[in-house]
Amino acid sequence: MVPAEGPLAWLDHPSQVDSTEWDALVAGIEGGTPFLRHGFLQAMVDSGSACADTGWQPRFLVVRDGTSRLIGACPVFLKSHSYGEYVFDWAWADAHDRALAAHGHRYFPKLLSASPFSPIPGVRLLVHPTLAPAEQARVRKQMLAALSQACEDEGWSSAHLLFVSPDEARLAEEGGWLVRQGVQFHWHNREPEPYTSFEDFLASLQRDKRKKVQQERRKVREAGVTFDVLEGAAITEGDWDFFHRCYTRTYLEHGQRPYLDRAFWTLASQAGPEQWVMFVASQGGERIAASLLAVDPLNRLAFGRYWGALQTVSCLHFEACYHQPLAWCIERGLRRFEGGAQGEHKLARGLLPSPTRSVHWLRHPGLREAVADFLHRESQGIGRYVDELEERAPFKPSGESAQAGARSSE
Repeated sequence: MVPAEGPLAWLDHPSQVDSTEWDALVAGIEGGTPFLRHGFLQAMVDSGSACADTGWQPRFLVVRDGTSRLIGACPVFLKSHSYGEYVFDWAWADAHDRALAAHGHRYFPKLLSASPFSPIPGVRLLVHPTLAPAEQARVRKQMLAALSQACEDEGWSSAHLLFVSPDEARLAEEGGWLVRQGVQFHWHNREPEPYTSFEDFLASLQRDKRKKVQQERRKVREAGVTFDVLEGAAITEGDWDFFHRCYTRTYLEHGQRPYLDRAFWTLASQAGPEQWVMFVASQGGERIAASLLAVDPLNRLAFGRYWGALQTVSCLHFEACYHQPLAWCIERGLRRFEGGAQGEHKLARGLLPSPTRSVHWLRHPGLREAVADFLHRESQGIGRYVDELEERAPFKPSGESAQAGARSSE
């Protein structure tokens, strides 16, 4: 590994870099999501949600200039598994170990840069926004080289940057990394004239899609469910207690252990209270469910990632996770809402397919060649899949055109 002194260093904990310095690389840039802020990452580590014991050992990479100013950073974790990533490489790991385990080589551990437990597209190779474009590219290439060199030096199988920006994908591919395509579903506000209300948005949908949403919302109302919207510092510890109870219950009902513990929500809310919006559902005066948005007010973005329920109500998930957040985003004039990974059901509710990219460096040449062939075939399938989805776009022709224009600007 590169030593912890000099212009490039590896850190064992986010507290080893000043939060103001780190956030200067994130705030206000396209792709600088709340999930990259220093406080969010440190909450992940300090809560024990992302640490060596859970298979997410911090190995943050930082770059400084000749005056010791922080000019580059990459949130990196040494992973002992592939859980919580949403870009699945279990088959790669199996192929690697079947071929090489007898020679003492294992796929895990591997290096990974991502927002832990959340498939959030954004910048991974952070650079100071005041640097000239050519200098930004040079620093990003320096970090890519450091990631692959660390794998060479330590005998690690691979390095992975998930849900990267288009520019990062291009730079990595030029450096010999493999690019993997994916699809998420995002809602975009209308351009150039934003929606004025949720009803205005519904009017842009095809008749059958509009009726479907109206029916879903009516079922929730007829069940006597109402919502309270809590923003920022108005979210109390009691609200976080309730949300975590819902979040945990839903994970356990699906046979999964929740990734995030209660301490995380306290630390994350304290680090950036303005970043959170909670939608709390009640029935008969009793709280029964909650969903959570992370918000980037500078870039006017919202990210829907977490939810849970204590009671089963028809269409409650759609209301809590899509309809309520979209109505809030329209009211606040936000330009994009990201509704999470996968899920074609989002298409009928106005969230359209948006491309994602991840980049991968594999140390073993045989595995790299096999994965490159697989990714070539997979990308062709992804292209056909996106074409099919776009043929099923839920908007009237004029609305579809406006949404497509918004997506092309990502």
